[in-house]
Amino acid sequence: MAKEDIYDAIVVGSGATGGWAAKELTEKGMRVIVLEAGRKLDPEKDFNEHTWPYEIRYRGKVNSRDLYGDRQPVQSKCYACNEYGKQFFVDDVDNPYTTADQKPFDWIRGRQVGGRTITWGRQSYRLSDYEFKAASRDGYGDDWPISYAELSPYYDKVEEFIGVSGSYENVPNLPDGKFLPAMKLTCGEWLLKKAVEKKWKDRRVMIGRAAILTKKHNGRAACHYCGHCDRGCSTSSYFSSPGSTLPAAEKTGRLTLRTNAVASHVIVDTATGKAKGVACIDQLTKNAFEVFGKVVVLCASTIESTRLMLNSATRQHPAGLGNSSGVLGQYLMDHIFQVSVGGVIPSVANYRYNYDDGRANGVYIPKFRNVGERNPNFIRGYGIQGGAQRGMLPANLRSIPGFGAEFKKMVRSAKDPAPFSMGIWGEMLARKDNRVTINKNKKDAWGISIAHVECSHGDNEKAMARDGLEALKEMAHEAGFETTFSSGYVAPPGLCIHEVGTARMGADPKTSVLNRFNQSWDVKNLFVTDGACFVSIGCQNPTLTMMALTVRACEYITGEMKRGNL
Repeated sequence: MAKEDIYDAIVVGSGATGGWAAKELTEKGMRVIVLEAGRKLDPEKDFNEHTWPYEIRYRGKVNSRDLYGDRQPVQSKCYACNEYGKQFFVDDVDNPYTTADQKPFDWIRGRQVGGRTITWGRQSYRLSDYEFKAASRDGYGDDWPISYAELSPYYDKVEEFIGVSGSYENVPNLPDGKFLPAMKLTCGEWLLKKAVEKKWKDRRVMIGRAAILTKKHNGRAACHYCGHCDRGCSTSSYFSSPGSTLPAAEKTGRLTLRTNAVASHVIVDTATGKAKGVACIDQLTKNAFEVFGKVVVLCASTIESTRLMLNSATRQHPAGLGNSSGVLGQYLMDHIFQVSVGGVIPSVANYRYNYDDGRANGVYIPKFRNVGERNPNFIRGYGIQGGAQRGMLPANLRSIPGFGAEFKKMVRSAKDPAPFSMGIWGEMLARKDNRVTINKNKKDAWGISIAHVECSHGDNEKAMARDGLEALKEMAHEAGFETTFSSGYVAPPGLCIHEVGTARMGADPKTSVLNRFNQSWDVKNLFVTDGACFVSIGCQNPTLTMMALTVRACEYITGEMKRGNL
């Protein structure tokens, strides 16, 4: 292999963390190749944020599982895998995985340049020492090997580049960041805020902190509030790696992006024990090829990165690459999800429709359990996300009588109560028995052994869900909302699409996979910066933290490269 074919760094994955790794490393002078298992999207063909229902075959009204259940039985459980956006999700038949009996896990995936940043929910919250040092507070599990103060400057850098809109609230367990102007609350949300904050001094109702631009930023246009971010964004007004970090890396002239590159395993130099490359299979031709580099950074997503390490077992690493601790694959987590209430707000029925539904955001209520006084029934806590947004057509449209011009007039002037919904995002405790292993008896379409997932909610999560449902009901009642449905059902892990853990950071190589800089204890030039590195999940959406950790790790990588330590 010619010297010029050896890259300074190989980044596996082009999503939230892969894009940041590419940007940071190239801007610091390194030659980087990003390996993406999928294709490059064409916004003109693949994005449908401005497509009307009458422009698609089934008008968006047929259940996605009925339409795509044969090839996408898992992916179609996600609300965004529909007629507008099914192309952003993997084919489950070609990309299988197995689960333990009576322990369903819904693994939602996207293989394309940008990964899941094309469809993510964009909610962007910092963790605090209430999360990083949670074990010291309640005695369960392990603290992270870093503190909030150490990660804060990297949160700053990420937010300042991608653009996060939000309000300054001074909540100790939800640190403020570097925000663009906040979006506005709707009338119904103001009613909720006033009622909740008057009744409960430990609860705050605020606009969501979203990676959506409220003004022009870094050459990207402000959001035009079309309201359909899950279908792609032609103006790059929300953060995605193809619209933000990858172009920044390309400007350096030091980035190579290779698409349709399905990574099968990390290549290890038997003489040094270090990683020297990544073996791949072309997604289209199924031809094998290899890419070589001085550093390997895994950003393939939590389960994929761990699967890759487990499939990279060698004589030197018989239990999987970097797994001398035996911890690789353990401590899988996802948020408690779908415990919710909803209904209507009669008091705003006389207000005119004002395009509230174009705002792709909602309200956020930060964690209030186990912040001060300890709850007797469970540890940790949950945040609440929701909203009250009136749609373009009245919620009671089907019950409005009439026809023709008179009917149109009645629709436009309908006394329509705004609908509302609220749900909890709760912390799942890190447990060893929630894990990812390799099913060597089954392969994917490229002949690679698949992941086997064993994960379920425990008693703490169930107690938290019960408490969360009651809290939702009491807040809706206090605000004068009419609740028409409530559900204590906890979705199977995975469906929240916040899976983290399985290659955790730590201070002890005997009980963790990575050190405090996301570096493998066993393979010093191997780094994992996606959600696999999490020690605990907290209740905040995790992507912002993944990106901040990646920036911090890349700073360390370039420093160690200059010192000749990698």
